[in-house]
Amino acid sequence: MAISHRIIKAFVPCNIFILFCLFFFSLFVLYKPAHPDKSRRLGWQSWDVISLEQGGSNKPLEVEVGPTTRREAQEWWQTPMESLSDPDGASSLPLDIWAPLLAHRTGLTEIAIVSCMFPPDLTNYCDPVSTPEEDALKGRWVRVERDLSWKTGVWYLNVWYRRTRRFDVPLITSIMLLAESEESLLPEPKDQWRKAPGSLHDGVYPMQNKLFLWYKLRPPLQAPSPTQEDETEIITELDVLYGDSKPWYGFEKLEKEVTKGREGKTDSVWLTYRKGIKPAPRPLPPHFSHDGTFKIMQIADLHFSVSNGRCRDTDHTPCKYGDTETGSLLARALDAEKPDLVIFTGDQLNGQDTSWDAKSVLTKFAREVITRNISWAAVLGNHDDEATDLDRSELMQHLRLMPFSLAEPGPKNIAGAGNYVIKVRSPDPSKTHLLTLYFLDSGAYEPHPFVFWKPPSYDWIKPSQRDWFLSESSKINPIERPFTPDGANDLGHIWKSRSTDERQAIGGHVNGEVNRRLAKPNALMFFHIPLPEAYYEPDFGEMNAKLLDVGKQLEGPGAAKHNGGFFEEGVLRAPESEQGGTEVKVIGNGHCHLTDNCRRVHGIWNCFGGGGSYSGYGKIGFDRRFRIYSISDFGETIKTYKRTEHDDIVDEMVLVGQGAPAAYTGGGH
Repeated sequence: MAISHRIIKAFVPCNIFILFCLFFFSLFVLYKPAHPDKSRRLGWQSWDVISLEQGGSNKPLEVEVGPTTRREAQEWWQTPMESLSDPDGASSLPLDIWAPLLAHRTGLTEIAIVSCMFPPDLTNYCDPVSTPEEDALKGRWVRVERDLSWKTGVWYLNVWYRRTRRFDVPLITSIMLLAESEESLLPEPKDQWRKAPGSLHDGVYPMQNKLFLWYKLRPPLQAPSPTQEDETEIITELDVLYGDSKPWYGFEKLEKEVTKGREGKTDSVWLTYRKGIKPAPRPLPPHFSHDGTFKIMQIADLHFSVSNGRCRDTDHTPCKYGDTETGSLLARALDAEKPDLVIFTGDQLNGQDTSWDAKSVLTKFAREVITRNISWAAVLGNHDDEATDLDRSELMQHLRLMPFSLAEPGPKNIAGAGNYVIKVRSPDPSKTHLLTLYFLDSGAYEPHPFVFWKPPSYDWIKPSQRDWFLSESSKINPIERPFTPDGANDLGHIWKSRSTDERQAIGGHVNGEVNRRLAKPNALMFFHIPLPEAYYEPDFGEMNAKLLDVGKQLEGPGAAKHNGGFFEEGVLRAPESEQGGTEVKVIGNGHCHLTDNCRRVHGIWNCFGGGGSYSGYGKIGFDRRFRIYSISDFGETIKTYKRTEHDDIVDEMVLVGQGAPAAYTGGGH
């Protein structure tokens, strides 16, 4: 009896456990609900064929959530790219070097103006006097490495400041410039203001009245960590601006210039300052629109200067200042075209002793693009680092940190600066890579260290850049082309699922006639100095029995005399797919202001932008112009045309895709 009793006691819980297992198995595995009603059609995992569009409208779906209504979830590309600065790491930046591009969080404690007969870089003879105790309390003296009297004075004149991480010392919150007779204009309370030793007009020619810098100190923070309000109040950096352009992003000009410019002789000098940390706004990730389009505007050869520039070779009237008039032309073209991306193809700076302070020119060449929140990229030309204070690597670092910039310095172990890749992706949640944009540095001039009497010849793309390009190309995976957007979208608006015929109709014909294949996305490449092959005899168009060369060439070839082999050994060796073809379809160049043609050579279109600036050389009767690349069908079709200064659209043609000339087959020209 005892044994049977134990068996019965064990049998009951075992049965209960088995019943629970069967219940949960039927609930989570066997149960399959019927087709969902409207209230359950938000997810994407379980259901494929759905359509909640009203009257065929493509408006975002509105979903009821309790008593309120909300729009679709944010698109993936509506979040700007990650910031390039690190506010959390700003407090660990070095205090005793002047680096205005860094996001310093620490405040300034003292300012001095020092003049010196000797170059400050070579000696510390003229450094401000200090003691170890003062250095420990207020910080070491740091020199702003931009001469206030450059081109206007007879000796060196610099601003110096101290910077500290301590919270028990007063910090500077305001600065102003006053003549000796204007001290009564100091705001209240006057006891918080200090006069920096030294005059800002010391040694300036012609002689001017003394001008002093005054700074206001706030009481010590007296806290283990400053509040956000404290950080936005204290001055964290000083800089100098030449000319009358806007200051570097995040900086502000003082109301009064240090030295007023004399037209045709000298440029104005301004002291600028930054409060707190102000990282430049980042662009949105490059992406196609939902209708499969993406537009690029190429701006070639601006040739801007520290001054307002002068107009050259134009019948545009009135035209007194080339940079100013070009800015107005750019604004009009940008508003008319509304590009998704602007590409500057070199010679943003004029060089030739007119861009002697590169940073002051960089603040203005992309101003019209930045004010419209348009993403942009850039490569360097032969004039950009000519007779300036920044080398090519430093120029690209500055470009990288400007608002809405996609420019990159690129790898340090290959030739040049500014070798990088931009990938344009699909707007749907798949983020498929649909278009590749390659940027390379074509250099400036071939070095002739011992042959100074010969005119310099242009530089070329080096073997290390070729190897880098082929390596980057090999990393790109083929996609199914023509591309159709993903029908899924997590809790966002629901794309209408298409039948097989509908999917095939995009970029081709219905009933499976479209040639779907695996291949890399189409690619465009941009650099300043053209390849020698850009001037080779063009391909022959079999459909219209014409040479494939559209546009004008009103000047001689602008390529380097030396052929580095990049076309044959690089561009032509980057395949589109295993079946053949080249990945790069178009090469875009600047450099030649009177050349704006597109010429196809061995299947590759070589297109020039033409001069886009009144500050660069031109020709009366040949309007300033900008090249547009209108890309559609999610990267399958590439069309181009030019917009002139008179808003004429010229030489519109399809380079790639439906309506383009037949593909190159390797035949003769």
